[in-house]
Amino acid sequence: MTSMSHPRVRVRYLGVLLTAAMSVASLAACTPAAPAADDGKLDVVASISQWGTMAQALGGDHVTVTSAIANAAADPHDYEPTTADIAGISAADIAVVNGAGYDAWACTAAETADVEVVDAGALAGVAEGDNPHLWFSSRVRTAVADALTAAYVAADPDHADDYARLNAQWEERERRLDDDIADIRESAASMPYAATESVAAYLFEDLGMEDVTPQGYLQAVSNEGEPGPADLRRFVDLLEAGEARLLVANSQHGDAAGGRLTDAAHAANVPVMQVGEQMPDGCDDVIAWMETLLGEIRDLLG
Repeated sequence: MTSMSHPRVRVRYLGVLLTAAMSVASLAACTPAAPAADDGKLDVVASISQWGTMAQALGGDHVTVTSAIANAAADPHDYEPTTADIAGISAADIAVVNGAGYDAWACTAAETADVEVVDAGALAGVAEGDNPHLWFSSRVRTAVADALTAAYVAADPDHADDYARLNAQWEERERRLDDDIADIRESAASMPYAATESVAAYLFEDLGMEDVTPQGYLQAVSNEGEPGPADLRRFVDLLEAGEARLLVANSQHGDAAGGRLTDAAHAANVPVMQVGEQMPDGCDDVIAWMETLLGEIRDLLG
């Protein structure tokens, strides 16, 4: 982790970026140039592709969506925004952010520029320090979809009917996804699982499964700390005893503790499911990703 990870340095760094972005905007405003073509589309910027793909599906041909973090291998917790990221949000008609402390740089940029914001964390009532991986929650995805549609209609009322139609299509896909979740929940409700990190916890909550991850271990990793030897031993013992039917591992964080737990699960014939924070390549949007994950869960649980 670089020195940029220190909170005070991050604030100072973000301030420099905001100042630079505003300077770029001012220079553009004062420099004669050929007028940009106005295609009539809403300019939408999302901090992460999970929400960006949703924004595109709900806006269709009437929006142009850019996601600041679209790399499947990126770690948003350590992401350092560029001046282009900040300027993009500042110039957008609508910004879509995750909130809950996950992308504070984007929230700050949108607030500073007084841009219309759809904030998933605020809609879900999830505060900084709570689990910020909100796109795994069916309830939060629906809330964000409705908020996006409302923002589109307010900004572009001439196409209100189109936005309503696209929202209905999205809701139908969510309904089918909920049916799949309910189908798995019939056999998986209260089934114990454990996780090296709480990345997909909202999805397993929707499935009604019970998280039996040792509390001491969970608290340590949630605070970006190292679990103590006793907590790690307790986790290994749990897996060796077969007290979890599934181990969920963060595919983007390959630390020693996670590797030891994965090895213990394999040795105990406990299925291991790898889940990253970012939408993998090959998935067109967040619903397609959830469909893939549900299929994998169904196969692993048998």
